[in-house]
Amino acid sequence: MASYKYGNYFDKSEGAEFDQEHRPGGVTSHSGIYRCMGCGKEVTSEGGNPLPPQNHHQHTAAQGQIRWRMIAKAHH
Repeated sequence: MASYKYGNYFDKSEGAEFDQEHRPGGVTSHSGIYRCMGCGKEVTSEGGNPLPPQNHHQHTAAQGQIRWRMIAKAHH
């Protein structure tokens, strides 16, 4: 799980971009931290770049497919 020390650097957002799930290797439209909803691994991605591919990490059957969701959005 992502951690932070100073909460004043974050704004609460209800943006729809936080609800989208992305497939492995999918190109992100926003820079930020993405969390795998199956196992909890986190990665960073710069907008316009792909997320890690399917072989980045493996899941058990109980974890389901790898699917990334943005949990923190970076503003440039």
